[in-house]
This record gives sequence, C-alpha cells and structure tokens, in this order.
Amino acid sequence: MTMLLNEEQGMLRDSAREFLQAQSPVALQRRLRDERVALGFDAALWRQAVDLGWTAAVFPEAQGGLAAGYAGLGAVFEQIGRQLAALPLLSSVVLGGELLLAAGDAAQQQRWLPGVLDGGARFALALDEQRGRHAPHEIHCAARREAGGWVLDGDKWFVADGIGARWLIVAAREQDEDGGADQGLGLGLFVVDAESPGVALTPLRLADSRNHARVQLAGVRVAEGMCLAAADAATALDAALDRARVLLAAESLGLLRQVFEGTVAYLKERVQFDVVIGSFQALQHRVARLFAELELLESAVRGALAAIDAGSPELPLLASLAKARASDLCEKLCNEAIQLHGGIGVTDEFDLGLFVKRARVLQHTLGDGHFHRDRYARLKGF
Repeated sequence: MTMLLNEEQGMLRDSAREFLQAQSPVALQRRLRDERVALGFDAALWRQAVDLGWTAAVFPEAQGGLAAGYAGLGAVFEQIGRQLAALPLLSSVVLGGELLLAAGDAAQQQRWLPGVLDGGARFALALDEQRGRHAPHEIHCAARREAGGWVLDGDKWFVADGIGARWLIVAAREQDEDGGADQGLGLGLFVVDAESPGVALTPLRLADSRNHARVQLAGVRVAEGMCLAAADAATALDAALDRARVLLAAESLGLLRQVFEGTVAYLKERVQFDVVIGSFQALQHRVARLFAELELLESAVRGALAAIDAGSPELPLLASLAKARASDLCEKLCNEAIQLHGGIGVTDEFDLGLFVKRARVLQHTLGDGHFHRDRYARLKGF
C-alpha cells in the first residue's frame, strides 16, 4: 500500500493547483458569500472542473471514469482547501456516485452515473436528521411500502449542495404497508427527484455560507426502481461516508497548510518593539507544535487515501483517525492563527476569517473529533 502519488495523480494535483489559483481565488468565495448566491458555488467554475475530469477521477474505466484513484482526488481536495473553492464534488461524485456504484444495480447505474460524470445531474445525500449522528440506526425518516413503490415521510437537515440538486438520495427506515418496520430490509436508499410533489427544500445558511438545505418529505411517492438495490444499504452507506470523511480531512489539510503558511509569513514581517515578532521564542514554540500536528495529519490523510485505493478493511479505522485529527486541528490551528495575527485576525476584511469559518464547518461535517474518537474505540472493540 503506497502513500506516494503516481505520475498521473501528480499531474492531477498540479493541474488542480494551477487551475484553482487562476480561476478560484479566495476573492471569489467572498463574492459568492456577499452576493448570497443560492448555489453557493460558481456554475461556470463547476463546468470547468467537470471538463478537467475531476468528476470522473475515481470511477472505473468501464463506467466512463479515469480510474485515477482516491490518492489523486485527495490531492485535488487539498488544493480546494487551499483556495476555499466551493464545488459540489463531494456531494455529487463521492457521496452520490459511490452510493450508485456500491448500492445500485446495473440499470440504475446506467441511468444515473452518466449525469454524475458529466456534471449534468447533480446528486445530494439527505442523511442527517435533527440530532443525527451519521449512524443508520438513528435514521427515523420513514419509507412505507405501497403497491408499486414507496411513500417517504421525514425531515433531513444540513444536506450539502441540496439547493439546485437534480436528485436526492434519501436514507430512510423501511416499513411495511401497515407502518411496521420491515425486518427483512431495514435501511433503504431512495433516489428522489428534487422536484417531486411533497419535497420541500429550504436553504440553510451556515458559517461558511456554502450551499446547505433542509429537506422535508411529506407523502413523497417513489417507484420501486428508485430504491437502490443493495442487499445491505447500511454497509454501502458507511463505505461512501468513509470516503467522504477522508476527502474532508484532505480538504482540511490543504486549508490548514494555507493558514499556517500565511501565519508564518505574518510572523516574519510584523514588527513589535523594533523586532519582528517571529524572533520571539515563545511564538516559535507555538508554531513548531502546529507544524508537527500538520505533519501527523498529513500522514493520517495519506494513509487513509491509500487504504481506499487498496481496498483495505482498515479503512473505517483510518477514516475516523484522519477525520478526528483534522477536526481537532481545524479548531486548534485556526484559533492559534487568530491569536498570532493579533487584532487583524478577527476582522472580516482579512481573509483569515473566511478560512476559519470554513474550518468550523469542516470540523463538524460527517462527525467531529469526539464522534470519530468514539467510533474508533468502538471499532477496536472498546
């Protein structure tokens, strides 16, 4: 299991860096926020990302993908973090696409995967509920059997990139026609047309001003063929979530490296008491500890990405390890950066504030450090 990028993956990283630096500067994210753009991302930028092959990077060649592996896509997410680029790559490709691959049958894949690959039909995963913990046993949204299909009722929160998505993948608890739990099936994954009668999407404005939605389902009817065909939907869901968690950790790594480098540059130029403050030993020690934490996070992220590509059974452990470290450091390093920047660190005009707000959302998305330490312990049998 190698943690190094091959030539193709290295080229993907380099092209992502050059593209995002030129087309998606931090100023673009500030404009999207100030103008309250409903999609939370620039549609033209998304189309360019699709043309670069990012949506096809991890899919098998038989499905029209590039088979570049998650190590390559993880390198793209690091560059996304560095530039604060807002793109529906995680929601549609990693969560939506992976669920279609893992849980859909051949007909379902043939119907929906082309739209994921060409960016023409975005997917969004409707998973979390009001107090959701990203665990199948805590899903209460109901899917009741009915002749020829299902009827969905429930409430989903914090659906990433839900506004403007063409399809929703809804995780729901299956019931028989009398409303009792179907012991033979349990959890189901349903593809729902976002414009179906009974579906209501409400924008949610989080700290990072990205596209999040509340999805309310009231008597939404879906045909039998809209239920993904996996025998074990919970396992397919966990696998997709772990891939997404690792990529969120990769995005966090890129974001935190950018914040760290900016903070070190500031310490080298800020003069106090006629000397640059970076010469103060106490500040040097604080920065050295942050550097060590970043190196540990990079090792955790690289190991988890390699585990995905190798099909390692250790992926759940490594995904939680990477996400726990990323979540903790999102808080610690950003808090230190604000303090080390002094007064300008808390002003909206200074870009650091945008990084901090995105880091706060990344910290909690798909489980924070507390959640993943607990999950890691349970996976280890404690």
